[in-house]
Amino acid sequence: METIELTNRQEHIVEIVKQNGPITGEQIAERLSLTRATLRPDLAILTMAGYLDARPRVGYFYTGKTGTELLGEKVKNITVRHYQSRPIVVQESSSVYDAICTMFLEDVGTLFVTDKQTTLVGVLSRKDLLRASLGKQALESIPVSIIMTRMPNITVCKEDDLIIEVAKKLINKQIDGLPIVQDVDYGSGYEVIGRITKTNITSLLVDLANEETI
Repeated sequence: METIELTNRQEHIVEIVKQNGPITGEQIAERLSLTRATLRPDLAILTMAGYLDARPRVGYFYTGKTGTELLGEKVKNITVRHYQSRPIVVQESSSVYDAICTMFLEDVGTLFVTDKQTTLVGVLSRKDLLRASLGKQALESIPVSIIMTRMPNITVCKEDDLIIEVAKKLINKQIDGLPIVQDVDYGSGYEVIGRITKTNITSLLVDLANEETI
């Protein structure tokens, strides 16, 4: 269901269907003094975009939804897996200095910390690393485990979560990104399999504007 800017003819078709639906393609073409073949692309666009619906042997009918409603429905159906990124992970034994270098080289705002079994144990933000760098201690000697946010105080999400719900979490928690996790096959805890960030959400908005969403 894509939200698009309709042509004059497409708007006219929507009005005809709204007032006379259900109505066949041939009847619409007759009202516009056009051939059914000429209208076929317009009808296909309006149907795929969600403005119209079609039923075999019945015809086209108006869905009764505005462009804003159609856009809202589309966003509500998009899950995290469609816009996730590769997670950037460091070991809990890594130094603050190494974490700062990793964040700079990978150009990310959040690092995920794992133990030797690759289980998620913490999260590092820019603020965490900046706060640690303001002290007088040698950053090479401070492990990230001292300054990271630990489980269970970490907000996570899963691939099948709706991206709109994740966006709400980012806003409410005032954070840059969330780890995408799955349950580990051993013991308890989570394995990090991806990340979702404000940048990913921005990419979704751009795709929606360009009508390029899945």
